[in-house]
Amino acid sequence: MLGVSGTSLSTDYDLAMLDLDGVVYIGPDAVPGAAGHLDRVRESGMRLAFITNNAARPPQAVAAHLQELGVTARPEDVVTSAQAAARVLVDRLGTGARVVLLGAAGLEEALAAEGLVATHVEDDDAVALVTGYGPEVRWRHIMRAAVRVREGLWWVASNTDYTIPTAYGVAPGHGVLVDTLSRFAGVSPVVAGKPERPLLDETVRRVGGRRPLMVGDRLDTDIEGARNAGIDSLLVLTGVTGLPELVAARPQERPTYLARDLGGLLRAHEAPSRADDGWELGGWRARVADGRLEVSGSGEAEAWWAVVACAAWAHVDGGGDVPVADDLVAP
Repeated sequence: MLGVSGTSLSTDYDLAMLDLDGVVYIGPDAVPGAAGHLDRVRESGMRLAFITNNAARPPQAVAAHLQELGVTARPEDVVTSAQAAARVLVDRLGTGARVVLLGAAGLEEALAAEGLVATHVEDDDAVALVTGYGPEVRWRHIMRAAVRVREGLWWVASNTDYTIPTAYGVAPGHGVLVDTLSRFAGVSPVVAGKPERPLLDETVRRVGGRRPLMVGDRLDTDIEGARNAGIDSLLVLTGVTGLPELVAARPQERPTYLARDLGGLLRAHEAPSRADDGWELGGWRARVADGRLEVSGSGEAEAWWAVVACAAWAHVDGGGDVPVADDLVAP
């Protein structure tokens, strides 16, 4: 169920690990109010890290984009799955190791920063393969890499995101390539990005903080990633997660806290309480009756989302099916 914070999250935790798309910005535009909220979070003393599964762009490019949107960010505040992948590689292989690279500039720069040597797929002295999103990667190189992985070459993947947003719509992401290679070679890679924990561990290592909080909009990457890393999480409702996804969240995808936007970092959080056959908070009451979610009362929108989530999760955890919520409208 949802957690409780006695004071603001920016006081209870000392590092916010912020997913980007759907949390700080949506496509080319900043989430309304995000820059101001983050300025106030910084003023409270909380550290900020901007983390991304996208391995194509180096940190300086990500920071520059954030600055264009009015968000204060330095390259050292950005941590990418490419950097996490490079850390996984160097921890096992040591500096100077030759690594076949299938990816873009962000991944190449991350390898160089750790003293690894990016090389081509025909290099017999290569001791590992690393893959990441790269629109210029050639199919013949993918074919050769697949054969080498099947023959035993160790493989690290930056992430397994199945989709990526583009100017022409949602397109296949790096996860599609990972799936293709895995099925051909019969091998699963070590994955650096969310929901696996190397990216979150690398963020703490680089930015610091003893009480980190993951902030994201996706249940299956951001929130599940926090669970895998053993840290608390805040789900913001400015991105891809809506009522159907929240109600159906598996236990490993359930956040510690809920908020409409990043302003949730600046306040304390209450949790719904049991009330007969339902859950109550802030003037709202939710229950499941005959397989349908029912909500009554009035109050703040975030309390509405909280009682709906807890009522649905308790019903599922008690052995029920995911309740029907298609007639509910959030305030």
